[in-house]
Amino acid sequence: MAEPTAHTEAPAGQHAFPPFEAQHFPSQFVWLTLTFILLYVLMSRVALPRIAAILADRRRRISEDLAAAQRFKEQSEAADAAYQKSLADARARAQAIANETRRQQAAEAEATNKRLEAQLQEKLAAAERSIAATRTAAMGNVGSIAAETAAAIVERLIGTAPAERDVAAAVGEASKR
Repeated sequence: MAEPTAHTEAPAGQHAFPPFEAQHFPSQFVWLTLTFILLYVLMSRVALPRIAAILADRRRRISEDLAAAQRFKEQSEAADAAYQKSLADARARAQAIANETRRQQAAEAEATNKRLEAQLQEKLAAAERSIAATRTAAMGNVGSIAAETAAAIVERLIGTAPAERDVAAAVGEASKR
């Protein structure tokens, strides 16, 4: 059976992996140094200034955006304060209008009540005058009605009609009592 070999060992008759051979170390070190210096110069002259410019631009944009946001915040606070003030003014005007309307309506209602009360007083006075006239007319007729009624009763009782003068005198005496 064959003896196992390590993976890093070269099989018999073959060379090892060239970067691992000691004779190639000095040339590899030179190329490594040259490549490092070249990449360092490229990075320091090209890439790092671009990255620094990008970061500075980003920092500047962020600070401008923050300043703009602060301005907008101040503007919105000012607009809110103006809105609150106009809202308070509108409420005060509405309250004043409502109070004035209430006052006007109360005055109109009072005037209407006075007018209606005056009309009622006039109608009441007219009714009292009418009642007084009717009472006076009725009282004037009471004497004649009483005389006629008394004459009819006497005629019925005695069978003859009494004289109108006698009936009127008797009714006049009775009404005095």
